[in-house]
Amino acid sequence: MPFDFKKEYREYYMPPKKPTIVKVPQMNYIALRGEGDPNTEGGEYKQAVGLLYGLAYTIRMNGKGGHLTGGCFDYVVPPLEGFWWQDGVQDIDYSHKEAFKWVSLIRLPDLVTKTDFDRAKEEAARKKKTDFSKVEFLTCNEGLCVQCMHIGSYDNEPETVALMHEYMRAQGYSLDISDSRRHHEIYLSDARKVSPDRLKTVIRHPIK
Repeated sequence: MPFDFKKEYREYYMPPKKPTIVKVPQMNYIALRGEGDPNTEGGEYKQAVGLLYGLAYTIRMNGKGGHLTGGCFDYVVPPLEGFWWQDGVQDIDYSHKEAFKWVSLIRLPDLVTKTDFDRAKEEAARKKKTDFSKVEFLTCNEGLCVQCMHIGSYDNEPETVALMHEYMRAQGYSLDISDSRRHHEIYLSDARKVSPDRLKTVIRHPIK
């Protein structure tokens, strides 16, 4: 059976529908930075997602075929994630999505090295005849966070965030969003196939 990150690391991908405190370890990602409204058809965000998945599946096939430095490893490509922020705003202002800045991400297995990543980028660019030069190998160490499973539309996330912050303060923590620690979302549903009221999104905020 292919290794499934969502099943093996449920504490990071399948939290309850009430806030919890979690310590997130260092992880490596395929990442691409951009800005603007993610809903714009044919916009920068949708193009970024296509590039991320194109490279993610190239790396996965290399692992399945035993072409990674660490050997053979078959796995389910992890869900799409994103770090989001807006200049001059600590929380997210959902009424001004055009001001979004983001890093879109897909997690990599730990055995995938930078060398494996670079080789896969060259392979994907050659086979797909697409420019992957802006896609980067990114290492993140989120550390202590409050998180919660949000069910419903992305526009209703402030309700869940408010519950997270209330819980965080009750446990003696404070918010620690900064230039290096961002609002984090993990997308467990395909918004093209699931109605907005049934979307599942992990929301995670750094705390101290």
